[in-house]
Amino acid sequence: MPSPKVALPGSHKEAVADAHIIGPVNPAERAQVLVVLRRKAEPLPITPAGAHMRPEEYTAAYGASAGDMQAIRKFAQEYNLQTQDENAAARTVELHGTIGDLSRAFGVTLQNARIKDQVHRVRQGPIMIPEELAGKVTAVLGLDNRPAAKPHFHHVASAHVTQSYTPPVLAKLYQFPTGVTGSGQTIAIIELDGGFQQADINTYFTNLGITPPAISVVLIDGQTNTINRHLPDHPELNADGEVALDIEVAGAVAPGAKQVVYFAQNTDASFLKACTQAIHASPTPAAISISWGHPETGPTGFTDATKTAFESAFQDAANLGIVVTVATGDDGSFDGTSGLVCDFPASAPHALACGGTRLLASGSSITSETGWDGSGGGVSVFFSKPTYQSTVTIPARPSGSPGGAGRGIPDVAGDADPDTGYQVRVKGTNMVVGGTSAVAPLWAGLVALYAQSMGRLVGFLHPKIYASSAMSTGFRDITSGNNDTSGGGGPYSCASGWDAVTGLGAPKGQALLNAIKVAPPTPTPHPTPTPTPHPTPTPTPHPTPTPTPHPTPTPHPTPTPHPTPTPTPHPTPTPTPHPTPTPTPHPTPTPTPTPTPDSGGTGAVGPSERVPSFEFPPLPPPVPPPVPAPVAPAPPSIIGGLAGGNSVALVAIVGLGAVMGMVAAAGIVATVAISKDKT
Repeated sequence: MPSPKVALPGSHKEAVADAHIIGPVNPAERAQVLVVLRRKAEPLPITPAGAHMRPEEYTAAYGASAGDMQAIRKFAQEYNLQTQDENAAARTVELHGTIGDLSRAFGVTLQNARIKDQVHRVRQGPIMIPEELAGKVTAVLGLDNRPAAKPHFHHVASAHVTQSYTPPVLAKLYQFPTGVTGSGQTIAIIELDGGFQQADINTYFTNLGITPPAISVVLIDGQTNTINRHLPDHPELNADGEVALDIEVAGAVAPGAKQVVYFAQNTDASFLKACTQAIHASPTPAAISISWGHPETGPTGFTDATKTAFESAFQDAANLGIVVTVATGDDGSFDGTSGLVCDFPASAPHALACGGTRLLASGSSITSETGWDGSGGGVSVFFSKPTYQSTVTIPARPSGSPGGAGRGIPDVAGDADPDTGYQVRVKGTNMVVGGTSAVAPLWAGLVALYAQSMGRLVGFLHPKIYASSAMSTGFRDITSGNNDTSGGGGPYSCASGWDAVTGLGAPKGQALLNAIKVAPPTPTPHPTPTPTPHPTPTPTPHPTPTPTPHPTPTPHPTPTPHPTPTPTPHPTPTPTPHPTPTPTPHPTPTPTPTPTPDSGGTGAVGPSERVPSFEFPPLPPPVPPPVPAPVAPAPPSIIGGLAGGNSVALVAIVGLGAVMGMVAAAGIVATVAISKDKT
């Protein structure tokens, strides 16, 4: 007899807006879902600056437990589902089966709906799970496969361009470090559609006088690296410009860094899978650039469980030393809706939210930089104000939102106005493109330069950049402009210090590096979010046995894309062991293999179930960082001069939550706590 079922907290899905329901999905059709599991131990600690946790150690301490994995296998067998790609590090398991079996397993009704002339599988209401899985399963993604996000880039006709720049010129204007190229580092780029042509990349970098970066491709869930995918019916859906922009900006700023481009399907499950594969890849990337997003709330927004799963993954990234740079959107403070709302995943506390400015320059100097009215920004109604933002004033949450202070975005900014945009090459054509999509890879490239300069991964940046020394010396404070692009009465304007249009401001690259390299005597501890109980049916408590050593199963290997040359690992210092409580010994499991990327060529709640805000209690002071290993001599700088005043230059030219977080260890912001295996 099947076990009683309860609603999965945060899984409520709103009805599809402006969609025509066609009818039930064929029960014999096959599909797959991504199940996300809890960590072995909560709360997750943060590595102190200068230290890092090795991926295999991290998985052993904070990956999925053997008991939880076995519980999912048992559940799958009961409903005639097949488990694939068990990933202890990412805490995910794929379940494959028919629509009929998946619907019975999760208590949902799946229907086909026509959305903008395309048919998608949709659901409404909560996902139901067996009582014995309550607390073990944190999210189930993929039952509904409507588009999860959109790219944040804009192409503008040349007649409307006031001034445009190649990325090396912007790097010089923003005083990026010289003498480093990102050599030895890896930048991961997430794409949910589109493609690029290697010929474009070669021509673009040749025109800049730069050797093209080494680019590898990872294809996820059957996605391909394909240009003009939506021609002739929906040219507006083509994301080829996004893909080219991301690769060319990051590569021109940090040409010595290798790039791995992850092409995933535009669904919440595939989007998260791309992120977790990048986070747990080998070698560990210095930065992950994401230029896709969607309003965090509303009928078309992400579910609470989905937001929690992404934030948890980003917290993993921070614990592994990775900076995740995310565009805040190009539709101002309303994010394309009728009310004030932040773009997600930029609003996640462990994402470095990248807003936009309008920049004018003369020669090698900036003459004016103001807030761009399209810059996404505001105050999250889901994520509470993290401890690292205690040094700045965040506006109140929008009217009608939950009480308490919210997480403010953006954190940082850079040139984004298409009228003062970036010179790129897309499908054989030179053009000028703008949007906060350009700012995410710009910062990802800067982080790669920092990593090479520091001789280690940079790690969780937020506590460092919100320190007074970094705020006062490392940023160009933007004090003029607003992000009321719709003229709807948006309340946010640029001001001295942090603001909801440009965050802390645009970078002063070398000065910011100098500020974050110096560890303060008592670093600001990274917050640990404590979830408030979720108002859903209370499952029958399941006893937690006394932890005893037991082996963790070897995860099934992740599908391997086409082989490419193994990326040169970036130098990472051996962390000095620091004292922690001695955990109950567990055998270290074999880490889940991450696909070796293939070469690039032509081949992207209901109110009754809202998860309350998170609070962030402080952690004990971290152990001082170890002395970094010597850095190899860096190749000469490739940053060139600015192409004339108002002319268009030649086109050729990245809190931790028990329930929401997962970011900070392989290089830079964490302390290790006792792990408790949940079986």
